[in-house]
Amino acid sequence: MSNYYITTPIYYVNSDPHIGTAYTTVLADTMARYHRFLGKSTYFVTGTDEHGDKIVRSAAAKGIAPQAFVDEISSRFRVLWPTLHAAPDRFIRTTEAEHVQLVQTILQRVYDRGDIYFGEYGGHYCTGCERFLTEKEMMDGKCPDHGTVPEYIKEQNYFFRMSRYQQWLLDHIAEHPDFIRPERYRNEVLGFLREPLEDLCISRPKSRLEWGIEIPFDKNFVTYVWFDALLNYLTAIGYDHDPNWPAYWNQAEHLIGKDILKPHAIYWPIMLKAAGIDPYQHLTVHGYWNFKDAKISKSSGKPVDVAPLVRYFGADAIRYFLIRDMVVGLDARFTPDALVQRINSDLANDLGNLFSRIAKLVADYFDGKMPKGPSSPCDLALQAEQLVAALPAFINEFRLHTLIEETLQLVRATNRYFESSAPWALAKTDIQRCGEVLYNCAEALRIAAVILHPVMPAKMSELLSRLGEPIEQFHIANSVAWGRLRSGTALQSGTPLFPRIDEKQLPEAFPELFGSTPGPTKAPSTPVTTDLIDIQDFSKIQLRVARIVQAEKLAGSDKLLKLQIEIGSEKRQIIAGIAQHYQPEEIVGRLIIVVANLKPAKLRGEMSEGMLLAAKSDGKLVLLSVESDIATGATIS
Repeated sequence: MSNYYITTPIYYVNSDPHIGTAYTTVLADTMARYHRFLGKSTYFVTGTDEHGDKIVRSAAAKGIAPQAFVDEISSRFRVLWPTLHAAPDRFIRTTEAEHVQLVQTILQRVYDRGDIYFGEYGGHYCTGCERFLTEKEMMDGKCPDHGTVPEYIKEQNYFFRMSRYQQWLLDHIAEHPDFIRPERYRNEVLGFLREPLEDLCISRPKSRLEWGIEIPFDKNFVTYVWFDALLNYLTAIGYDHDPNWPAYWNQAEHLIGKDILKPHAIYWPIMLKAAGIDPYQHLTVHGYWNFKDAKISKSSGKPVDVAPLVRYFGADAIRYFLIRDMVVGLDARFTPDALVQRINSDLANDLGNLFSRIAKLVADYFDGKMPKGPSSPCDLALQAEQLVAALPAFINEFRLHTLIEETLQLVRATNRYFESSAPWALAKTDIQRCGEVLYNCAEALRIAAVILHPVMPAKMSELLSRLGEPIEQFHIANSVAWGRLRSGTALQSGTPLFPRIDEKQLPEAFPELFGSTPGPTKAPSTPVTTDLIDIQDFSKIQLRVARIVQAEKLAGSDKLLKLQIEIGSEKRQIIAGIAQHYQPEEIVGRLIIVVANLKPAKLRGEMSEGMLLAAKSDGKLVLLSVESDIATGATIS
């Protein structure tokens, strides 16, 4: 059996968890569940980072000791994760005795090898980053991440010879192109490494900071928080004392937000090399969640507390939204409207309503028991088989948003099959065929539920139980094969799996998200004037629903994307000027509206056979689409 080791960053406990930290943990938990699903022995670690300047200042502001402060905040993270159905195998704290001992062991080892020396340094220290910033890193004399002016500090400290390993790191990245992913972040790291790498200050004098792990070779200093925190990934798997640690470390996957790229992609692998330890396998980097056009974080003042969202919408709905709406590597936008739309459209309408309709007809015509399936599988079986075959690639490449969309396409195809087959009518004319249709629908829904289980473990377990196939320890080979659903099994209808959300109640439930006070009165907008056309002219325009099946950047252009679209059974190519607003991977699978009868034209040497519709305001462009799934080629009227 192969192994898989996934970690989140250990979260800094100077304040409470928020939707951004929840996303990273949910994503790691989902990946851990998917890899178990693929049959791997999986280990998932998260925890809290509890040393450093910010902790001391936050504790002082509350009038309590640092240890009492970190105990309180760390417990909030530990308590929150189960409410989101996140189940780490280890929750680590950097104040644990085991971790303190490991940090001192590694420090002594690196010091004995001659890679730590004593010196003097003066520089611009950002408390928020817990490190010295170079002149190039600052913007207008401020930290770009925190918007604060760093404090100039000059003092004697211990330094780690990072510069000695710069060429080694460049060579390692070149030899292992997937070491840092997505590619944009690998390129960003290579950009850092084009400049000479400075040695890293790894200590703080106790005269300035006592809250930290004492340097083993000089009791007048504590270690720098990054040299402490990063080593948690080794502590958590029992480095150097658990015989199984190498098997997991060889498959280590670090999952981080892009704001801590440099410490994880440069400091950490060099620290490992200096300590004589092989580097991790992958560093996977995700973007920011933005709210009201600002990064969701503690430092931005836009934290978006996740706990009330979980209480109101449910953990699985929050998990689904977070995993579905962020493409790993890109930024995403959190809005209550988008969350509600996902719940009402994808979960209530497409998924939950399909089960309710199946269960009702099975209750009405088959005494609530699953009818017998057909002797040969239907087209839904082929679609499910293709989806299952693609699962390992989707999972290993972190394309979970695409995996979810493809699974929902199976659900939507099942809804269309249900409608076109009309089992309610067949019940009056051909009861056997009615049963076969209902079986096919239920079996497609079962497979979709199994695939979505790592994303929504509680709700999909409930759905599978209602289908008469309760989930246990399952593996891909025996849980997604078509025809496993047993005839004669009782279906349990019950209450809706995903009740629709009443959008009118949201402003009252979440005034901090919708704004509890009216904003400034805006001047009336200038009326839009244009030449009027009559209905005969307008009727010449053919607007159709299309699906984007492939997208890529057009060579030689930073504004154009080359799209392959599907309009009914027809395939076309469209060149669209949306590259500055959408990444290719985030729009594949999306339903859009196109002008289907536009004369073909050549753009940059490529044929464009139509035009998509989009709206633009204040420099932002949004693709126009349809509210719910509909067959491609459908006419907009």
